[in-house]
Amino acid sequence: MSRMTGLALIAWLLLLAACGSGEESENQDPEEQASAAENEEESDESDEDEAPPIPVEVAFPDRGDVYDLFSGTAPIEAFAEADVVAKVAGEVRELLREEGDTVGEGAVLAKLDGDRLALELNESQARLDKLKSDFTRNVNLQEKGLISEGDFDKLKYELEALQASYNLAKLELDYTSIRAPIAGVVSERFVRIGNTVEIGDPLFRVTSLDPLVAYLFVPEREYRRIDVGKPVGIQIDALGDTTILASVTRMSPVIDPQTGTFKLTIEISDETRRIKPGMFARIGVVVDQRENALRIPRSALLEDDLVTSVYIVEDGVAVQREVETGYSDRGMVEIVSGISEDERVVTVGQLGLSEGAKVSVIGEEDTDEAENEDSADDAVAEVTGETES
Repeated sequence: MSRMTGLALIAWLLLLAACGSGEESENQDPEEQASAAENEEESDESDEDEAPPIPVEVAFPDRGDVYDLFSGTAPIEAFAEADVVAKVAGEVRELLREEGDTVGEGAVLAKLDGDRLALELNESQARLDKLKSDFTRNVNLQEKGLISEGDFDKLKYELEALQASYNLAKLELDYTSIRAPIAGVVSERFVRIGNTVEIGDPLFRVTSLDPLVAYLFVPEREYRRIDVGKPVGIQIDALGDTTILASVTRMSPVIDPQTGTFKLTIEISDETRRIKPGMFARIGVVVDQRENALRIPRSALLEDDLVTSVYIVEDGVAVQREVETGYSDRGMVEIVSGISEDERVVTVGQLGLSEGAKVSVIGEEDTDEAENEDSADDAVAEVTGETES
């Protein structure tokens, strides 16, 4: 009985509280009710608008040299190359040099069979010696008037013709020694020992590797900006990221009317012999240079049809700045105007930003937390030290 009485008492109290709440709501001023509702709505909207800051990476502009380059590609070629051909027919008896050997001008590369030519030379030598002896005797007779002037001149001309025949036989015998026409490297060998060759057959190829050259064809609009002596940077895929320095050696004085280009000759000196003819080269001719220019990474730029801009960070907020750019070189771009070197430029994350957006700089939060931890550790150490003392 007492339990049911307690439950009824609790129900009556709850009903009384509900009625009191309703009376208070009814007694409240309508303006106060409207104001309370607006405050609740504003609180809900502010909670919805409170977006988290956008993480970005920033960097300060730096200063350095920037270059205006004309870029192109060309194969590396040998400045001088010669095919060594047979000047007389014969059998290959000796091979004295092989592919890859360095040779000087006139070095003997191979030898042909010269037995027949040696015999012909000996025969010519014997006839020449006999005619020289006859000519010497006739000189004495001509001085004494015992021989006519016509006979003496005929003998003299025969001696000259025989001397020429002897010299020719000697030269052909010398041609059995195959010689390099230029200094360089034996790049190809076309014959083997025992081969019979005819006049004009190719035997070797000799390539000069110093200097090497690249021929770059440039549009005519660049003609007034490029001159002999301009520095050149060369990168070869086969050699990795190594940059070879050279310069413009020669410039064609005419424009090709069919292509609208002119030819630059770039000589390359390579003492290490790493560069080989036929390699593919990427070439940049330095047209102009600006020293100590203000630079930022090119990836930081936002470009549309008419305006180039960047985002900078001020007091945790993104601010968009229009900038004027200059030369672009190796991933960096020159800034002519728009920002100063002490402003932080957003380099990663700028595509998702808008004017006034809140940002958090990646790396700064970790630095602040580390500094706070260090400060806390120092404070704990200080208190501990005082306690121990």
